[in-house]
Amino acid sequence: MNRIQTLFEKSSEKLIPFFTAGYPELESTVDLVLSAVDAGADMIEIGIPYSDPQADGPVIQRSSQKALENGITIKTIFDQVEKIRKKTDIPISLMSYYNPILKWGHDTFLDECVSIGIDGLILSDLPYEEAKPFCEFSKIKGVSPIMLVAPNTNNARIEQISKLSGDLIYVVSILGVTGNNLSSKDQLLSYLNRVRDNCISKFVVGFGIRSREDVEWFNKYSDGAVVGSAIIKKLDENKDPIKATYDFVT
Repeated sequence: MNRIQTLFEKSSEKLIPFFTAGYPELESTVDLVLSAVDAGADMIEIGIPYSDPQADGPVIQRSSQKALENGITIKTIFDQVEKIRKKTDIPISLMSYYNPILKWGHDTFLDECVSIGIDGLILSDLPYEEAKPFCEFSKIKGVSPIMLVAPNTNNARIEQISKLSGDLIYVVSILGVTGNNLSSKDQLLSYLNRVRDNCISKFVVGFGIRSREDVEWFNKYSDGAVVGSAIIKKLDENKDPIKATYDFVT
């Protein structure tokens, strides 16, 4: 049983912070992640910066661009995760667009994920129709593929995506990009209940989640809440990003 499966066997509320690798400084990632772990995070998402981040809003786009300017590479990210793994056993997933993985090669990329202890891959732009070979290969290697569903995903497709993912799917709370405002609670509740009724795996919710109240609410109707843009904003606003991360996650 992998770390993601073990975590989601527990019925407790779950907070999953997102960090852009290499932001705000090239070597920030390790200390930021460990600060979030110390503050009580249950799982960590690390974003691989990419030049064409279709799913990301302006806050994460800016952080990705700055990280690329800082010189971040996938090799550096792997090195950073290896350092994190020496200090914590928390589940870690990478959030990536497909092109960087394709460029590395499925075998090479997944073997490196396994060797340094990455538990999951959130695949932001790989459509269901094209995802099966990679997802099945990833599961054979022991890395959970985490695919996305959105409010306009129909019931049959939710089920198909959850079966292909296996352990966990990522439910996008809105039709839009990261950091946008949430829909009304009534609309969200109807959507999340529909996901629950048609999903065979666990699911976490992300996009637009900003506050403790948001995290508590989403944990009532899903298996965990992802906070990304709100954390990146805290890093932007504070001279001590490590303390800001600890305080905000707490």
